[in-house]
Amino acid sequence: MRKILLLAILIAGIGINAQAQNDGAYRQTILFSQPWKFSKGNFKGAQNPAFDDTGWQTVRVPHDWAIAGPFDPLGSAETGKLPWKGEGWYRHTFTPDPAWKGKQLTLLFDGVMAFPVVWLNGKEIGRWDYGYNSFYLDVSDHIVFGQPNVLAVYVDTRRHESRWYPGAGIYRKVTLTVTDPVHVAQWGTQVTTPEISADRAMVQVRTRIVNDGKSQQTATVHHIVLDPSGRPAAVSDTLSCPVKAGEDHPFTHNIRLLNPQLWDVEQPNLYTLQTIVRHQNGVCDVYTTRFGVRSAGFSADNGFWLNGRRVALKGVCLHHDFGALGGAFNYRAMQRQLEILRDMGCNAIRTSHNAPAPELLDLCDEMGFVVVDELFDKWDARADILPETDFQEFARRQVRNFVQRDRNHPCIILWSCGNEIGDIQGNVNGGFAKLELMTSLFRLNDPTRPVTLVCDNRESATLRHMDYYDVICYNYGRRYDKARQLASDHSVIISESASTVSTRGYYNPVLPAKKTDFEQQPRISSYDLNAPEWAEIPEDDFNWQWEDRFVAGEFVWTGFDYLGEPTPYGDFAVQAGQIKQEATARSSYFGIVDLAGIPKDRYYLYKSLWRPGANTVHLLPHWNWKGAENQPIPVFVYTDGDEAELFLNGRSLGRRTKQPLGTGPVLEQYRLMWDSVPYQPGTLRAVAYRDGQLIGEDLVRTAGKPASVRLTPDRSLLRADGDDLSFVLVEVLDAEGNLCPLADHLVRFELSGPADIAGVDNGDPVSLAPFQASEGRVFYGKSMLIVRTREGQRGAVTVKATSSGLRSGQAVLKTE
Repeated sequence: MRKILLLAILIAGIGINAQAQNDGAYRQTILFSQPWKFSKGNFKGAQNPAFDDTGWQTVRVPHDWAIAGPFDPLGSAETGKLPWKGEGWYRHTFTPDPAWKGKQLTLLFDGVMAFPVVWLNGKEIGRWDYGYNSFYLDVSDHIVFGQPNVLAVYVDTRRHESRWYPGAGIYRKVTLTVTDPVHVAQWGTQVTTPEISADRAMVQVRTRIVNDGKSQQTATVHHIVLDPSGRPAAVSDTLSCPVKAGEDHPFTHNIRLLNPQLWDVEQPNLYTLQTIVRHQNGVCDVYTTRFGVRSAGFSADNGFWLNGRRVALKGVCLHHDFGALGGAFNYRAMQRQLEILRDMGCNAIRTSHNAPAPELLDLCDEMGFVVVDELFDKWDARADILPETDFQEFARRQVRNFVQRDRNHPCIILWSCGNEIGDIQGNVNGGFAKLELMTSLFRLNDPTRPVTLVCDNRESATLRHMDYYDVICYNYGRRYDKARQLASDHSVIISESASTVSTRGYYNPVLPAKKTDFEQQPRISSYDLNAPEWAEIPEDDFNWQWEDRFVAGEFVWTGFDYLGEPTPYGDFAVQAGQIKQEATARSSYFGIVDLAGIPKDRYYLYKSLWRPGANTVHLLPHWNWKGAENQPIPVFVYTDGDEAELFLNGRSLGRRTKQPLGTGPVLEQYRLMWDSVPYQPGTLRAVAYRDGQLIGEDLVRTAGKPASVRLTPDRSLLRADGDDLSFVLVEVLDAEGNLCPLADHLVRFELSGPADIAGVDNGDPVSLAPFQASEGRVFYGKSMLIVRTREGQRGAVTVKATSSGLRSGQAVLKTE
């Protein structure tokens, strides 16, 4: 049987390769990344090919027009004080290949913020009404051959509302796909694995074949499955059916896969499905779908299960911006965020609160993260739903595109249709009818996964909105308890946890008496004891999960700081008369990692719980307290050990031991604390143990006078594709190489070679310095320089950093 299978695969492959030699590629995807011309504002006739755009800015897409600033000190802190509201035009000129004549041409936008109107050669060809979702347009009849074609996109963000910085413009990629008129439809495969055992799996493939030609064609479809190493693993039967012109037809195949390699968070094995379509002239389309073989589900009493075992969701919520890079999607920036989170022990992402870039899901598939894929925040202008919007028609289009685009990703374990929607939870103005419509649309497009609505109103559970969805998701404060009491057959997720706030590098030795004790200055101590009134510190959520074993896990708000929503120093504080608008911050304090991608202390608290056995030992605060000699300084240790000993200048200050889980004060179960260490300059050292065995140590030294700048790139070998990035950590050190934790020096950067500065940032939520600059201050001793390669230009790149009175730093990168 195995030999027959391999022979069938070989014959199918020979047929494809032979046809390829005669006919060329069956499906082309052209990336429209550059050059685009852009100008903010509205311009009469900008859609016309003859319009003069020579004075416009030349940009690369993805592009965020607002991130360059300038910041407005009196602007809304909730959306980052950046100029994202307004109108803008993009124009891209391309010459179609003559080989495209008679082909089907589909233009795909992964995301445009917001309300785009698309024109080709002066004719409007389509528009879209949700800035975070993908959409596509058939442009086959609008291409003009033998001359340059002009694609123009008008963007208008004025009617979009947001609770954070949304970005502006064509902020995700644009592609043109060229196929035969008989082809697999856009997002036209659905791959599921309804039966899985140790020695075999049933792979079910539903394929929608479209005939956009002028006459009926008989379409023949079969599939080849390639294993994670790229070797043929299975082949389907061949099915044929006539497809009328202008119509489509579904094909269903069941493929037996032997000895499946499972997709898992620990080993994310990925298979590749090749769908081969033929008509009377031979092979007409080859469509590739990546998928994973895994079983996943939720248990009412035992959380989330993956491949037959319980997996605790150690998750974070992520907004879509990349700090200094803004909302413009960048693959390496996203990959880096996930690498930082994975090293912390994170295994789950919630795409709060909008459809993500599809590349995020690709990366989660590859890196072993599970995902709660969320489509909307509120069902109002924050989802671009306006008073005149037909809600049902809008919902059908948006859910269809979202689910059909994403449903083959094995990383996705749960769909979310919205977040903290008060009128839906309260069944106001037909709220439950809307909820029933939304959840039914998700199930229509993917009946294999559960769906949820993320809630925050505890008492609304008495109305039983949870009867309309599958998993109870509540934010903060153990508010899930009532819903769980009323629907004990539902699993529970803490869909937003903590919302602890802190400023990286800043410490106030006077610990807060309560979590809402905030200072007048917009700085929050990094002892990780502060949170808004409606939120909590990490240990509260740890403890609730320990006590309520039915909880599947948590999603911390948030993994990274983000632009906008700078609680408690935002617009709401101004409205309450607590601060003036010019004193508000421009980015959040919630992140486990700061806006520049530098971990805060809290990162190591989560790592100590989420990566047991990693031998984490992290000591805080810094040890530069000039003028506070002999004054008490609290010292904390975050470790996955169970005890630690603290030394100051070689003298033991005693051991601390964690309380057993579920006993004693909750803080003492997860951190080791010395509340009053009399300050003396020198070396503070923590030595950690587990079961009496040494696991590691950490130390901080009193730094001397700043002496030099050090540059540390996260990667030195880069792709010369115009998109690859190196994130270069900038640090100010003393003569002995110790970090100067209070340094705020202005550092200037110079690059030589084929690369450019993409951005600078230091993680300071208050700073209004531009991100796009050749200089920037370090913040508590650190900042980040982002270097971008140039497309097609290879060679060495030298990065030099200088600061008055300091020895310069240098790093060498290579692009190839």
